[in-house]
Amino acid sequence: MHMSLYSGSMVDEELLGIGVVLDALRAVAEESRLRILSVMRHGELTVTDLTEILGQSQPRVSRHLRLLVDAGLVTKHREGTWVFFRLVDEGALHLLLTVSIDAIDTTDAVFAADLARLGVVRARRADVAREYFEQIAPIWDEERSLHAAADTVEAAILDVVGDPPLGRMLDVGTGTGRMLQLLADRSDRAVGLDTSHSMLSVARANLERIGAHGWELRQGDVHSPPLDPASFDLVVIHQVLHYLDDPGRALAEAAKLVAPGGRLLVVDFAPHRHDFLRAAAHRRLGFTHGQLRDWFDQAGFDCPTIVDVDPPTGDDGLTVTVWLARNRRTIREVA
Repeated sequence: MHMSLYSGSMVDEELLGIGVVLDALRAVAEESRLRILSVMRHGELTVTDLTEILGQSQPRVSRHLRLLVDAGLVTKHREGTWVFFRLVDEGALHLLLTVSIDAIDTTDAVFAADLARLGVVRARRADVAREYFEQIAPIWDEERSLHAAADTVEAAILDVVGDPPLGRMLDVGTGTGRMLQLLADRSDRAVGLDTSHSMLSVARANLERIGAHGWELRQGDVHSPPLDPASFDLVVIHQVLHYLDDPGRALAEAAKLVAPGGRLLVVDFAPHRHDFLRAAAHRRLGFTHGQLRDWFDQAGFDCPTIVDVDPPTGDDGLTVTVWLARNRRTIREVA
């Protein structure tokens, strides 16, 4: 443990070897790479994005990114045919980046122009996402008319989750990224996982539009999530299970990602008879309290909290149920 001269707070990180620090400093100490780091502070970007923002060739931008990745300052992840790059978000190298980028005068003509072009890139991304969403919106509108308004459901979610900080959060099947918008600001780390590149594009545009910070998006299968076990304090599965052929398996896989003493939040429909929703890819017509409790129990979780949010249309509507379960394993047991 050592004192950070930059923040004045205690930083519980291992000190870096001199070679690692020198590699990082050499990587930062070049104009194009410093410009890349500066715009990437505002969110993850592709090579194509950075090529447009910097006005440089793709091979040159790729070479700079490779050096930044090798220096441990930037991480990358694949999303279909796209590769997204983002700043390292923890540890001593993150602190080094913060100090370096904070020293930049944002009114400098070069950096100001980069930020303006970043705005153009984001606006175009938002237009593409909006076009995709408009194609799928009609059936969603019909479904939403059958259950309580989104703000009512979200109020129930916030009440169930409570006021304390959420720590590391994962949203499984993030879709439009709504749960990240709702909860990311209370999280140390907020990750959204989805199988669909198109939906991740919608989520990315939504998160950028509201200026959310600290979020990550990952493409992956909910039945085999590409994430480390026991690495999240809160895992959310919001309106996902009814789309799956094997929801019990998906819940079990999500449970593996919950740290000891952590929580698993599921939001989905209670049993209903609206068979027309099968045309909207609904595989299951809701879940009983007991069904979810059994799945939680098999995964080693207790579920003391279940809240039903009644529909506005009475018995003909869709009841939304919120389940909050906790991992029986405690940090003390693991230690």
